[in-house]
Amino acid sequence: MIRKELLSKCKEALTTRQSELIKQVQDHFGMKYEFAKETSGELSNYDNHPADTGTELFEREKDLALNEHAEKELEEINEALHAIEEGTYGICKICGADIPNERLVAVPTTDTCVEHAKNETFNRGRPIEEEVFSPNINPDEVTDEEQVGYDAEDAWQEVSRYGTSETPSDFYGDKEHYNDMFPNSDENVGSVEDLENFLAADIHGKFIGVAPNHDKHEE
Repeated sequence: MIRKELLSKCKEALTTRQSELIKQVQDHFGMKYEFAKETSGELSNYDNHPADTGTELFEREKDLALNEHAEKELEEINEALHAIEEGTYGICKICGADIPNERLVAVPTTDTCVEHAKNETFNRGRPIEEEVFSPNINPDEVTDEEQVGYDAEDAWQEVSRYGTSETPSDFYGDKEHYNDMFPNSDENVGSVEDLENFLAADIHGKFIGVAPNHDKHEE
């Protein structure tokens, strides 16, 4: 049985926190303002830097998370105060045992003992497709460094020639063309020697097209 002194202390802590949360969730952290001009004061995002827009988006997402957290905590406080009125406060709702006084002081909203408290763990697993290939473009094993075939680095070089967010200021040395604005643009893709890029037939002698370097040669 919970002592009256402890019950009064927990009820006071709950009501104090309840008053604080009610003030916070009254405007729902500004969630009623749906348009960007209402939250940031900007009439348009046209002339805003993407980094500024990203910061405003992060703050908006943070307000949404804080609002959900505050509403959840307020709901737990209301349930705890209701349990006090019903005379069931301090009793585990699962096993019916008395909740230790130390736990009630530390977590006044609790309705279970330590043994039956929810063991909420974060899912730190990785996507199943990463069992087949690595999420990192860099090799994970020493043996991969000796691979000379078409690998992740070649794939990145091949797609980055279609355009990236890099600018001339992000590179050392002179770049003669914007098509070279990606790392290791002077390296061959899918081959080691320059001569291999001119090969336009497969191992059976079947014509498979003109290689990239041959295109440059013809230009």
